[in-house]
Amino acid sequence: MKVSILNRMLVAAVISAVSLVGMSIPTNAQQQPQQDQKQQKKQKKEQPQAQQQQQQVQNKQQQPRVQQQNQQKQQAQQQQQQLDQNRQQQQRVQQQQRAQQAQQQVDQNRQQQQRVQQQQRAQQAQQQVDQNRQQQQRVQQQQRAQQQQQQVDQNRQQQQRVQQQQRAQQQQQQVDQNRQQQQRAQQEQQRLDQNRQQQQRAQQGQQRLDQNRQQQQRAAQQRQWQRDQDWQQRVQQQRQQDQNQQQERLSQQRQQELVREHQQRLTQYRQNLDQRQRVGQQRTAALQRQGRMAQYRYQQQYSENLRQQQMRLQDDRHDYNNDPYFYTAPNYRYYRGGRYYETNQYGANLLREAVNYGYEQGFLAGQADREDRWRSNYQDSYAYQDANYGYGGYYVPQGEYNYYFRQGFRRGYQDGYYGRYQYGRYAGGRYTILGAIVGSILDMQALR
Repeated sequence: MKVSILNRMLVAAVISAVSLVGMSIPTNAQQQPQQDQKQQKKQKKEQPQAQQQQQQVQNKQQQPRVQQQNQQKQQAQQQQQQLDQNRQQQQRVQQQQRAQQAQQQVDQNRQQQQRVQQQQRAQQAQQQVDQNRQQQQRVQQQQRAQQQQQQVDQNRQQQQRVQQQQRAQQQQQQVDQNRQQQQRAQQEQQRLDQNRQQQQRAQQGQQRLDQNRQQQQRAAQQRQWQRDQDWQQRVQQQRQQDQNQQQERLSQQRQQELVREHQQRLTQYRQNLDQRQRVGQQRTAALQRQGRMAQYRYQQQYSENLRQQQMRLQDDRHDYNNDPYFYTAPNYRYYRGGRYYETNQYGANLLREAVNYGYEQGFLAGQADREDRWRSNYQDSYAYQDANYGYGGYYVPQGEYNYYFRQGFRRGYQDGYYGRYQYGRYAGGRYTILGAIVGSILDMQALR
């Protein structure tokens, strides 16, 4: 504001000075002819009258010249006036121009000042905006920091709650585990007590059963003796026929084919035994966890027999050339699964052993389930599923041996579980299936 006032005062002073200079110039121009006229009047008064006369004469003579001079003067005055007017006009124009320039300068200064002020105000406004923005940013940063801190606090609190819950759950789980362990220990103890009692009752029952069985056996053996005698006679007759037919030999090419087939079959069987051993170990551990101690002991004995059987296979060096199976022609046939199969007497004897081994192992498995008071289920037994007990890899395919082993196992399991001798008998320290039952299962027919 102070700068604006000073500029305005300066402009006013300039305009006043210009006006004074313009007014003084025409005033001096008017005073000069008036002074000349006064001086002429004074000279006229001082001249003598003679001279006045002479002067008058001269004046008359000079009057035309004077008039001409006057006219010239007037013209000169007019020209001078015209020049003065022009000069005044120029001065006024110049004054106006200077005034306009001064005004323009003032306007420019004012505009400059306004621009400067606007810039200052804009800068101040921008500064204010920047300050406000910075203030807002600081506020926002503080708010974000507060929110982040709150989030961190919430997360920490959440983690603490989760950790507390986890610790509480772990403690509860530990308590539950301890309780479960105690319950399992109590249950195990109860199971052991029950097993002990069951074993005692089983022993007592077994003793009674043995007594009854012995009585029944004596009666049944008497009945079966005649049957076995008849069957043995038929077997002897069959064996005699077999011996008579041994002279019929297979061709050398067929013998070599049988040897190759058995070698391949033996390799596969050895691999299968390794796998079945691992499965047997798993089943043994499962029986122990279930508390089926009688079945557990039977399973251990069965697995041990398989292990010994596997060791014999590893050490076996079979003499194919001197084994009569490989040069004896088929002299029996049997029917299974909708078709007939042929074999010689060595294969037929192995199938009879499969039925007998199956009956013996089935009787022991069923007896063990009965002692454990376990439900009857012969198909769940590992021995039934394995069905390789007594198989050496020779004479008949593994599938054939497994099938007839399971036929004997099913009947032996039923006798052992229910404590009876419907399909077999106990003689010579072994459980054996009745000959008539073997004949009905195999149904061997002589080819010649």
